[in-house]
Amino acid sequence: MKKLAVLFLTCALVFTGCGMFNSKKDKKPDVTKRAKADLREENSDVDFQAFLGRLKQAIAAHDVNAIAGMMTEDFGYSLNPVLSGDGVFKYWEEHNLWPELEGIMTERFAKKGDFWVAPPQFADESLNYDGYRAGIRRVRGSWKFVYFVNG
Repeated sequence: MKKLAVLFLTCALVFTGCGMFNSKKDKKPDVTKRAKADLREENSDVDFQAFLGRLKQAIAAHDVNAIAGMMTEDFGYSLNPVLSGDGVFKYWEEHNLWPELEGIMTERFAKKGDFWVAPPQFADESLNYDGYRAGIRRVRGSWKFVYFVNG
């Protein structure tokens, strides 16, 4: 009986380690089917990534002082009507935009003109993206949060 149990365990070990009976195939991503927005360059500069990390943390914590220090003075927060500068945090509170801002900040940033924008769909002109979007650019040698608008 012990020999039969040892034989059974040995066979089980051999067959589970063998890939011949494995019906799962390794799926490799099809690079040719990626969207245009995915093919755009992404900013891998250490200072950009560090700025973005600090900005995401400040937004998640709703730390208005830290965010204000990362914004431009003429920060754009509405296109219709055009609003910029002071009042951004009050506007975000009144329109409950913190969750939307946090969601946009989880997106990848792509290059569009002088700006790095999220989501990357906004960088692709052919998609006509008109949802919420955020923009970051270098101002006098430092990265700055320039706008968060919709439309």
